[in-house]
Formats: sequence, C-alpha cells, structure tokens
Amino acid sequence: MNQRAIVAAAAATLLSTLFVATPAMAQSKEKCYGIAKAGQNDCASLAGTHSCAGQAKLDNDKGSWKYVTKGTCKQMMGMTADEAKMAAGKKS
Repeated sequence: MNQRAIVAAAAATLLSTLFVATPAMAQSKEKCYGIAKAGQNDCASLAGTHSCAGQAKLDNDKGSWKYVTKGTCKQMMGMTADEAKMAAGKKS
C-alpha cells in the first residue's frame, strides 16, 4: 500500500467513527439535582458550598447536580433546579 492509500484509509476510518458517534453526542442533557454521589457532581452547588466538579461532600445532596440524558432525571428520583431550590428553602 502506498502512503496516499494509507492516509485515505485513515481519514475514511476517522470520518466513519465521527458519523457513528455523533447521534450519541447529540443527545440533549439536563442538570439533575440530588442524584450525585460524593465527589461525583458535575459543577458548583446551589448553596455555594463548593464551586467545582467533584467537590460534593455528601451522596444525593439536593444542591449538587450531574448532567443526565434529557428525560431521565425523574426516573432517577432527581429534581430540576427549581425543585432543588424549593427543597433547600423548605429546610431553612
């Protein structure tokens, strides 16, 4: 095989991989509060107790969130941001 054929084959493989992976990556995501395990949250908490991913101290903290596939949060017993804010307000 000559070098041009090798490069063409590699490019074709890369493009086919991208086309196959695109539908999975294109799925929309939503923030789901109250399901993150300690140290596995995706970003800052509602209460401001931490400001970055992986800093949640408690499992299922109502103020910490993870990205999940849209439409699956309720199935995991999670909450929207508004629901989490209300839950936090009721605790105070």
